Amino acid sequence: MRVLVTGGAGFLGSHLCDALVTVGHHVVCVDNLITGRPENISHLMGHERFTFVKYNVCDFLHVDGPLDAVLHFASPASPQDYLEFPIATLKVGALGTHKALGLAKAKGARFLLASTSEVYGDPLVNPQPESYWGNVNPISPRGVYDEAKRFGEAMTMAYYRYHGLDTRIVRIFNTFGPLMRPNDGRVVSNFIVQAIQGKPLTVFGGGTQTRSFCYVDDMVRGIAALLTAESGKSVAERTNRAGFLSQRSEPQPESIHDPVNLGNPHELTVLEIARLVLKLTGSSSPIQHHPLPVDDPQVRRPDIRRAKALLGWEPKVELEDGLRKTIDYFRKVLSG
Repeated sequence: MRVLVTGGAGFLGSHLCDALVTVGHHVVCVDNLITGRPENISHLMGHERFTFVKYNVCDFLHVDGPLDAVLHFASPASPQDYLEFPIATLKVGALGTHKALGLAKAKGARFLLASTSEVYGDPLVNPQPESYWGNVNPISPRGVYDEAKRFGEAMTMAYYRYHGLDTRIVRIFNTFGPLMRPNDGRVVSNFIVQAIQGKPLTVFGGGTQTRSFCYVDDMVRGIAALLTAESGKSVAERTNRAGFLSQRSEPQPESIHDPVNLGNPHELTVLEIARLVLKLTGSSSPIQHHPLPVDDPQVRRPDIRRAKALLGWEPKVELEDGLRKTIDYFRKVLSG
């Protein structure tokens, strides 16, 4: 396939570009580098199946030649980033999604939207199934990200229903791994960097709020499965086209066009994660508590029954194994 990935120089987008190129697809990566980093894709520069374009997807979006798929991953994604760039976050969720959908329609391409578990807000249901409508404060500081993604989902479903566009929506839960920015403000990267540097680990509130962390390789495998899934076909029948799958499953019982949760259902408190990072890094850093941010979700855990049924997918990488790989990555980055 020839695939466009918006936000392809970001943490998750760059892993996705790498995986797609590795299995033989041609990738056009578009990123304005507000939060994405050139070093994330530097190893792909010059590859015959990879093209990078520095561009803001909120502007008119055009790509020469055919496209088989458009993957819209452009957006600030960490609380630190979308609080710093609130209007840009809203624009890329609205205008950027509209432009990416328009391009997919013009090219007759499949469209995949990177949505988020944040559409559930501070959920009153745990774990969160895709049928849950969420508990979001639209005017809170973090509401810019929640509502941008919720609008993006609504726009995507409108294109599916009105234009008949082949669309997919993935709701991504907390993901971690190499290529995260050391100062991106996310829980895992914060704890690892602070532990390596011997600084206090910053825990907001009492640390009893929960999160579920999925290693990036598992997440990319799930996204690839969703991208290449054909409605009404089994995982085994889709394997040849996808190149990412080897397991088998029964035919899909639900629409592939509905949102799909991807994440690890293993739920831990933030305090438990902090202690695990201290154990794996061998750090003697203390834990320091700070006031809880406004509207910080108290629980976060995906119901992945739909992903299992539609894609035959579930995470495989154990949390400690993924953390060790991420710690090794940050040790190299920080020592350089």
